[in-house]
Amino acid sequence: MDCLKAVYPHTGRAYTIGFTGPGGSGKSTLVDRVADLLCGRGASVGIVAVDPSSPFTGGALLGDRVRMHDVLVRENVFFRSLGTRGGLGGLSRATSDVIKILDASGKDFVLIETIGIGQDEVEIVKVADSCVLLSVPGLGDDIQTIKAGIMEIGDIFVVNKADRDGADNVVAMLTSMLGLAPLSGGWKQPVIKTVATERRGIEELVETIMDHRRYLTESSLLEKKRKERIERDITKLVEARLARYVYEQMRGMQSLGSMIDLVCSRGDDPYSCAERMLKLLDKQP
Repeated sequence: MDCLKAVYPHTGRAYTIGFTGPGGSGKSTLVDRVADLLCGRGASVGIVAVDPSSPFTGGALLGDRVRMHDVLVRENVFFRSLGTRGGLGGLSRATSDVIKILDASGKDFVLIETIGIGQDEVEIVKVADSCVLLSVPGLGDDIQTIKAGIMEIGDIFVVNKADRDGADNVVAMLTSMLGLAPLSGGWKQPVIKTVATERRGIEELVETIMDHRRYLTESSLLEKKRKERIERDITKLVEARLARYVYEQMRGMQSLGSMIDLVCSRGDDPYSCAERMLKLLDKQP
């Protein structure tokens, strides 16, 4: 915590780009190619790749390094894998803090790759300035990859592995659905075809990200997004401190054990016990 307090005054310069989408859509390869192109233009890049943790051991494979073999040899790149360790929405609980450290270290861009769990992977919108949503042809029911919850977070849509059959159908479906949505401000979400393994479409994608950055800056939406992010950070820190305080106070109460026994025997219910516990906590000095 003291470390984060010390580095925070040096944050606020890096531009964060989130990459999300279903598993198997090629996020790691795409992030590798985007980072490589940005580095080739003289930018310093940080990469945060989130992998799922085992619910039993808490361990994670952290295998994104295997696919990001091109960019990791560059001197102006720092790569960090994170296990989710119980975090929801496709990110680790530590993601936001790692982004701040990379920002403070002088990175121009921080790229965040989520774990690829699908429709509920929306936490990325809370930490990224621009969100890139990937889809690919041939995943079966294509509509599953573009349902409302995840569609709403995309600033830029990418159909990766566009050399496969059905890519044009996915592009047409995305374009049609985006055309039905009301225009958000002055930004119309584009749909870009890429073949990341062959570097096709990567330059167009990077230019589109830069266009979105200019749009956010000129419309003052970037400042607004970052203020909302700070509000969420403060709120989450307060909630975490309060939760820890309440848990520690409850553990020290002798009445907690008897409440648990009573609920277990169905002599009481958890809801009434919680209300009584709050009243007891309120009387604590």
